[in-house]
Amino acid sequence: MNYPIEDIRKDFPILSRPVNGRPLVYFDNGATTQTPRQVVEAMSQVYYEYNSNIHRGVHTLSNICTEAFEAVRQKITTFINATETREVIFTRGTTEAINLVAHSFGETYLKAGDEIIISGMEHHSNIVPWQMLQKRRGIQLKVIPVLDDGSLDMGALQELVSPRTRLVAVTHISNVLGTINPVEEIIALAHQNQAAVLIDGAQAIHHTKVDVQQLDCDFYVFSGHKMYGPTGSGVLYGKEKWLSEMAPWQGGGEMIKSVTFDHFTFNELPYKFEAGTPDYVATIGLGAAVDYLQGVGLDAIHQYEEALYAYAFEQLSAFGGVEFYGTAANRGSLISFLIKGIHPFDAGTLIDKMGIAVRTGHHCAQPLMDRFGIPGTIRASFGLYNTRSEVDALMDGLAKVRQLFG
Repeated sequence: MNYPIEDIRKDFPILSRPVNGRPLVYFDNGATTQTPRQVVEAMSQVYYEYNSNIHRGVHTLSNICTEAFEAVRQKITTFINATETREVIFTRGTTEAINLVAHSFGETYLKAGDEIIISGMEHHSNIVPWQMLQKRRGIQLKVIPVLDDGSLDMGALQELVSPRTRLVAVTHISNVLGTINPVEEIIALAHQNQAAVLIDGAQAIHHTKVDVQQLDCDFYVFSGHKMYGPTGSGVLYGKEKWLSEMAPWQGGGEMIKSVTFDHFTFNELPYKFEAGTPDYVATIGLGAAVDYLQGVGLDAIHQYEEALYAYAFEQLSAFGGVEFYGTAANRGSLISFLIKGIHPFDAGTLIDKMGIAVRTGHHCAQPLMDRFGIPGTIRASFGLYNTRSEVDALMDGLAKVRQLFG
């Protein structure tokens, strides 16, 4: 495979810095990916050349900035194959996007006794907003069980869906297990029962091609900082049939068409869900991140990461004494594991001294940890710039950790 790994790594200056006197090995991509210089430069260009508040100005800088901001909306529309730009809402990330749907969809369509189905592997961001809605509206929350291999119990899902089901909200790829869920099957089943579907794509959008029309999902959400873009940026895709009827969830500038002291009328899509001044600099950076991903090629990224994951799994399996969490047949480019007799925090802290960054803990998925009866895992998550030699460094670090613990 002709994958330009050396050229790619040069685009990420942070990868050349030492940590604790050792070369940085960054395997915490599931939490936040690093940012290429092209994204940083695009954001710097805004501040240096045309920084101005968007949409409401008539002067030159405001017009340039507005055009750059809206060009990203078109870019995202094409990137995920949305039907039109009206279906792309800019948010601060996945969490805000889910909260927006929980509030606006929930307040518009749901009443006491209605049901929402989530899964047992969800991030807290796809649990808590629905629990808050449960308290406000008296809805029922149902949970799809997770099987021992880290896959969803699809038979149980068929039993959970009922005439009262209004929404199914599930992750595309688990941030803990790496499980790639059968979202097409979930969406089809929900739609057979007239329920809408929200897909949390935070861990998927930069690993595989996403086509929202092909999926036929009602909502798809993701974050910029998981896809080599800036923090504080993200996207809610929603079908126009829902967004046009859902009430805005925040009030203020941009989301209004007219205001008096007696009443207001809200703006058209997508602006009615974008109250206040958006982080247009981060959004323009998000557009640069999309350009970067497409420049490398999502198919090439997927193949490269798949091979790297297979190598890492093979090395960890040969290491011995490793318990894996997430062994489903279809899984993505992260590995969660524990080493017998060693607490994950101890392992993570010690290998950090060797310049290796992994994530340890419950990964914002405490119910999933409870299901497996563990306090947390060690998670190594891979990105487009990681290498086999870095996997080897991880294994050397883990060997030293085991040696220290006897």
